[in-house]
Amino acid sequence: MKRFLLPVAIFAVLVGFLAVGLTLNPREIPSPLVGRVAPDFSLPQLHESDKVFSPKELAGKVWLLNFWASWCNGCKEEHPVLMRMAQAGNVPIYGMDYKDRRDEALTWLRRHGNPYVLTGVDEAGRIGINYGVYGVPETYVIDKQGVIRYKQIGPLDDEVVAKTIIPLVKELQAK
Repeated sequence: MKRFLLPVAIFAVLVGFLAVGLTLNPREIPSPLVGRVAPDFSLPQLHESDKVFSPKELAGKVWLLNFWASWCNGCKEEHPVLMRMAQAGNVPIYGMDYKDRRDEALTWLRRHGNPYVLTGVDEAGRIGINYGVYGVPETYVIDKQGVIRYKQIGPLDDEVVAKTIIPLVKELQAK
């Protein structure tokens, strides 16, 4: 009888792990960068390639960094949300054109509208690697000290913006 207790106990533990795992959101991937200073960079701007974009210029501000590309289907889904956010003016949105061609990115923004204060060009994808980008779109909320406070993997939607991003931005701006 005792030899059956160990397999039953192991089975019960596995069932417990499975039960916990089924309650988790598979889209939520924890980022080791949340709570850490955002990686620094200095990249050419999309619209003015002779100028650079660096997060050092944004010290003392709460801002969003959105990785996107003209070839990205999720970015097309998210774009109207970003446009509404930009129109509301609650937080400045900076773009990072990720592994894209400059002419295609410029055409895409002219066609669909430009929600970004400015956009950097990460043609080789190195900055995306430093930020731990799994794939575009991804959005980061960065506080006044340059610390990443939130990471959204995949397209933003109105619910995430209203329930998570805007309250977090307001909280960070009040500090």
